[in-house]
Amino acid sequence: MLIRPRRNRKNQVIRDMVEENKLHLSDFFFPLFLTMGENQKVEVGSMPGIYRFSLDLLLEEINSCIKIGIKSFCIFPVVEDKFKDKYAIYSYSQENFYLKAIHKIKENFPDIVVMTDVAMDPYSSDGHDGIVEHGEIINDETLEVLGKMALAQAQAGADIIGPSDMMDGRIGYIRDALDGNGFTNTSIMSYTAKYASAFYGPFRDALDSAPKSGDKKTYQMNPANAREALLEARLDEEEGADIIMVKPALAYLDVIKNLSSYSSLPIAAYNVSGEYAMIKAAAANGWLDGKNAMLEVLISIKRAGAKIILTYFAKEYAELVQ
Repeated sequence: MLIRPRRNRKNQVIRDMVEENKLHLSDFFFPLFLTMGENQKVEVGSMPGIYRFSLDLLLEEINSCIKIGIKSFCIFPVVEDKFKDKYAIYSYSQENFYLKAIHKIKENFPDIVVMTDVAMDPYSSDGHDGIVEHGEIINDETLEVLGKMALAQAQAGADIIGPSDMMDGRIGYIRDALDGNGFTNTSIMSYTAKYASAFYGPFRDALDSAPKSGDKKTYQMNPANAREALLEARLDEEEGADIIMVKPALAYLDVIKNLSSYSSLPIAAYNVSGEYAMIKAAAANGWLDGKNAMLEVLISIKRAGAKIILTYFAKEYAELVQ
C-alpha cells in the first residue's frame, strides 16, 4: 500500500502536528450565575461544580479564572420572585442588582469581556421570554422591553449584548436602541438558532426561570428544522448582529456546520447545561471518562465550525491545560 494514513498517527508528536482543529482558551466564554446578597456560593444541584455567586464572591471567581487564562464571561441573574412582574420592569431599573454588578465587574476588570443576557424570563412572573397575553406570547410589545433592557446593560458597561429571547425583529430593534443612544461599539451576539430543547433543565433550575404555564415552542425553534436556521441567520445579519449563535451545541452540530458555511459572521455555540450535566452524571457513575468526554465534546463543537464556545467546562478545561 502506497497510502497508509496510520503513518500520521504513529506517535503523539506527529498526531499533534497534523491535528486539524485545536482548542484555545480564547475560544471560550464561561457562563456564571449571579445571585443577590453577600457571601453566597451555592452549588446548582443538577450542575456539579457550578455555583450561584453573590457579587463579592463572583468577583473572586472571575479573578481566579483570569489567572488561568479565561477572559470572557457571560453573566446570568438569579432574580427573587418579589422583583418579578408581567412586564419585567425590574430588568431595566437602575436599582437592578444585575446592572450594578456589571458595572462593578467592569470597574474591577476593565480588560475582560462581559456578555449579558437579554430576555424577559429571569424577570417575568410568567417565566416566558415575552409578554404573555391570554396565553399568547406577544412579539412586538416585547421588543420595547428588550430594547430598554439592552440599553440599560450597555449603560452598565456590557461589552456584548446577548438577546436570547427569539422574538422576531429583536436584533434590529436593539441595534437601533443602542445606536440611537451612542452605544455603536456595543456588540450583539444573537441567539440566532435557539431550539426548544430538553437540554435546558439544569439552567432553569439555576435561575428558577421555568415557564409558569405552557412551553416555549411558539418562539424557540423546532428541533426538526435545520434550514430554518439559515433564515434566522440571514435576518439577524441584516438587522445588525455581530456574532450568531446556535443553542444547544451537541444535538445541533449540523446546524453549526451549515451556518459556518453560510455566514461570514463568527459562529458561536452554547454547550448548554443539560449537555454538561449528562457528562458529569455519567462520569460520577463511572460510565464515562469525564475528562476525555469533555475534551471530545468541546473539539466536536470547534470542528463543526464554532469560533466561540459558551461552556460550563471552560474553567475545568483551563485548569487542565495549566
